[in-house]
Amino acid sequence: MFKILISDKLGQAGLDRLDLAKDAHYDMKPGLSKEELMAILPEYDALIIRSGTRADADILKAGTNLKVVGRAGIGVDNVDVRAATLRGIIVMNTPGANSIATAEQAIALMLAASRHTAQAHASVKDGQWKRSEFVGTELYRKTLGIVGFGRIGRLVAKRAQAFGMEILAYDPYVSEEVGQELGVTLVDLDDLLAQSDYITLHTALMPETEKMINAQTIAQMKPGMILINAARGKLIDEEALAEGLKSGQVKTAALDVFQKEPPENNPLIGLPNVIHTPHLGASTKEAQRDVATQIVDQVLDALRGTDFRNAVNLPFQAGLNFAETRPYMELSEKLGKLHCYLTDRPIRRVEIEVRGETVNELVKPIAAALLKGIMEKSISEQVNYINAPLLAEENGITVAQTKAASSLDYANLITCRVTWDGGERTLAGMLFGGVEPRIVQVDDYKLDARPDGYVLVMQNKDVYGVIGQVGTILSAYEVNIAEWRMGRDKPGGEALSFINLDSEPSKEVLDALNKIPAITQVKLINL
Repeated sequence: MFKILISDKLGQAGLDRLDLAKDAHYDMKPGLSKEELMAILPEYDALIIRSGTRADADILKAGTNLKVVGRAGIGVDNVDVRAATLRGIIVMNTPGANSIATAEQAIALMLAASRHTAQAHASVKDGQWKRSEFVGTELYRKTLGIVGFGRIGRLVAKRAQAFGMEILAYDPYVSEEVGQELGVTLVDLDDLLAQSDYITLHTALMPETEKMINAQTIAQMKPGMILINAARGKLIDEEALAEGLKSGQVKTAALDVFQKEPPENNPLIGLPNVIHTPHLGASTKEAQRDVATQIVDQVLDALRGTDFRNAVNLPFQAGLNFAETRPYMELSEKLGKLHCYLTDRPIRRVEIEVRGETVNELVKPIAAALLKGIMEKSISEQVNYINAPLLAEENGITVAQTKAASSLDYANLITCRVTWDGGERTLAGMLFGGVEPRIVQVDDYKLDARPDGYVLVMQNKDVYGVIGQVGTILSAYEVNIAEWRMGRDKPGGEALSFINLDSEPSKEVLDALNKIPAITQVKLINL
């Protein structure tokens, strides 16, 4: 039974979803102090939060059984993602659930700033009728600059185009071709600042974007422009913006977010040309419903191991086709385990080669699974797909990944060569029919072995009588052979056997096998 803690308020639709899960129990305890949260977190497998909980390194360390942190919303700046990754904790968000709500909020703020809606409302409420003081501007034929052209930025662009606005966008990760398809001009930030009548922020908060709106960038803006921020408060240097508003360089600012929420001693609060709302971007009934149900579904799928969509720290992209990806990852993990069991010294380098149309698209998840298998037995930390690449780096393992054309012998072949001080080994595997894992190469030996259950990996001189002697010993100890696959370099040379067993043999069995003169090495592996 999975235990899930919800430490911020979550929509009822999400709780209803959890009530239907027969393999999960949840507790909703909003408003816990950091100390209270740390005290109870070891009981739980997953933590679901919104913006009210800060999952820092201390919190994550306290969650000794924690497997998933689900952020109901798009921003994960209140989660220490690196600390979570090191501990093998999946961090997921819901990037699409509140996109429409946030885009509509940005448009609402833009209109309110253009027509002095909040100020005019307050004036009429005070018994005044000063129409001439609230002459606004039209959006029609104005230039809108969108900083950050992801999902929300594109929704804003589409809606602004309906008003007849010209759209500029700045996003270093988006190609000009994408902009052209959407009728948007991609420009440098300097050009956007200089040409835009309106600027709306929709970029993620990163070290390079923190306080990107500052005294220098404000000075580059078109005088009298209007600024909208429904993304993250820390994108703006609030002191610099206040000065820009007082000088008239910025005509109006419409802000849904602030550096500190709720704001305290904020230089923007109370300025007559600022519209404030209390972080309402995602506050629609539809968004609250969707964000709650999506994060619950994602967390449950991640705990069950059936999907990891929207995991921000997964070293590969997982989505609707994860069911097709997973068999290749399971095969890769078994290849990694084989390497670990067959190698007596620390592995220093891992070289991964994939051959085939399908596996060429899966090199990252294949690499993560291989590294998980390689390190699972050799280091003390819990290893999973999340932290395997990072732990490999920290443990001095270098990793190389290559893609190649399809193999003539096998479709969608995965080959992994590992190197250690004084030696190396190559293993290769594939899926028969896309579902049945097979080991098809161990160094120079070709074979067709099933990597499942208890396996004896045996090297011996290719002489008569070895199979009979091994069979006799296993029979004497009542160990049944499920399958025996063998490869050899040449007749009378060296042979390698991959023997699947129905049960675990005792140490006495292994000792007896090692006494056979022709056997040079035998190892028991549990796959």
